Amino acid sequence: MMLPKIIDIGVNLTNRSFDKDREEVLNRAEAEGVSPLIITGTSVESSREAMKYAEQFPGKLYSTAGVHPHDVKACTADTLDRLRELAALPQVVAIGECGLDYNRDFSPRDVQRHWFREQIKLAEELDLPLFLHERDAHADFASIMQEHPGMISRSVVHCFTGSGDELHAYLDMGFHIGITGWICDERRGQHLRELVKDIPLNRLMIETDAPYLTPRDMRPKPKSGRNEPAFLTHIVHVIASCMGKDAEEVASQTTRTAKAFFKVCL
Repeated sequence: MMLPKIIDIGVNLTNRSFDKDREEVLNRAEAEGVSPLIITGTSVESSREAMKYAEQFPGKLYSTAGVHPHDVKACTADTLDRLRELAALPQVVAIGECGLDYNRDFSPRDVQRHWFREQIKLAEELDLPLFLHERDAHADFASIMQEHPGMISRSVVHCFTGSGDELHAYLDMGFHIGITGWICDERRGQHLRELVKDIPLNRLMIETDAPYLTPRDMRPKPKSGRNEPAFLTHIVHVIASCMGKDAEEVASQTTRTAKAFFKVCL
């Protein structure tokens, strides 16, 4: 049975792994009812690429504009102006991916915190939601967001993989939560299978984070090993099973949540 239309809120469609078949990937997603897609920007350059590609498919593709914590070490005095220009375009629907990552520390932590604050302020200025990244940085992340209480309900913690205490803290604060195919990973995602039950459907959004995080329990497994938006239907079924709900209800409600959050059209 075909699910209601579902929105993939986070896909890295400008990744080079899609260079040879990007349009075919879009077609396969649409055939599965996964549309529109929101392309994630992780640097000024990738945000520009995401915007340019989304421009070719109005109503089917949208994008975000931001700098990932891994990449903020390369930010310069004109970074915010360049993001501001991108964010003025109608296909750009959020600021991000931005936040904190203390797991890899590819950028110094003080630099991460500075540019996280700057991008939150940019989202406030432009009246746009935030597409957020947090890994092993919960305390600082929550503290910085509490400096901007009006933005918390307009923020989604993308690809949540944290603990129960962290999830409940985020829900109590008012965040939206993004769940990926991590929940399909029997090695790392087992705790999410229990925790997802605690996320209200009006605060839950779903995403592939393609080409990363291919659902490990897919049968047959994709030969390339690459994740793609068409697989979001599988993730919805897994989430619904964990929540004890019908997949149709989960698809419908999470799509309604994403549509209102990003102000996109179906």
